[in-house]
Amino acid sequence: MRLALLGSGMIVQELLSVAGDVPGLTLAAIQGRPASKDRLDALAAEHGIATVYTDLEECLADPDVDTVYIGLPNDLHHAAAKASLLAGKHVVCEKPFTSTVEELDELIALAKERELMLVEAISTVHHASYREIVRRLPTLGRLRLVECVYSQRSSRYDAFRAGDIHPAFDPARGGGALRDLGIYGIHFVVGLLGEPTNVSYHPTLERGVDTNGVLVLSYPESQAVVVCAKDSQASSHATVQGDEATIEMHGAPNTCGPLTVSGRESREYLDPATHPHRMVDEFLEFVRILEDGDMVARDRLLEHSRTVLRTLERASA
Repeated sequence: MRLALLGSGMIVQELLSVAGDVPGLTLAAIQGRPASKDRLDALAAEHGIATVYTDLEECLADPDVDTVYIGLPNDLHHAAAKASLLAGKHVVCEKPFTSTVEELDELIALAKERELMLVEAISTVHHASYREIVRRLPTLGRLRLVECVYSQRSSRYDAFRAGDIHPAFDPARGGGALRDLGIYGIHFVVGLLGEPTNVSYHPTLERGVDTNGVLVLSYPESQAVVVCAKDSQASSHATVQGDEATIEMHGAPNTCGPLTVSGRESREYLDPATHPHRMVDEFLEFVRILEDGDMVARDRLLEHSRTVLRTLERASA
């Protein structure tokens, strides 16, 4: 995977910090706005990125790039992914994939037509701890309750309250607690239970955006609750309760974490993590999909991401 990174913000810098731990991943280019040229140059020098671009078309025309990572604000995902696919590049796009299911369907059609990889960069479902939860589901009995809590007071919250609106708090740009933090919980739940029969979101609104909220996802035999907050801090965790046993995950649904499995007369603690950073497992899988040409895995992940986005749309209706 010869990767071009679009953007130079926090998520791109987080990926750069561990890119060297992903065999098969080469940093071929980085692209951003002309106003960010100094930062782009500094990142390129620090991480050994071959080429810096301030023009997207030039970046997408680079023959040394075969895959594009989109780490831009949410409202720019669709246009950047579409341009990349039309240029014949594979695409790894940050969450949330797009603003609407209609936009995602357009990208899926392009990827299938051109036989390109298209995946959502969502750490949750690829993390070793989450995969261990999935593996142990049959031992829990009937699933009854799932709870995901992700509360992280944003470093930009004080500025937001003062009237400086960053994209992460701008509803017109796909901001808000549900799309920023709650989406990890939706991925967590949908990956275990599939598409919910009923969706109900109860947000706290400030300046027209949800700074926190509680999402209830109902299923025929179980309930799930996703709690997300960008305006306050609390212990983030997840629990999966069956009528025979329960799994507690000691970490936010994006980083996952160690697990405690409690049966009627047993208790087991385990830490399945294979790497200390949350983004490594997902990129190992993306490199594998690309190297193997595994379009079955691509399509399975796309259907999962589409169900998550459809659930997000229903929550926002």
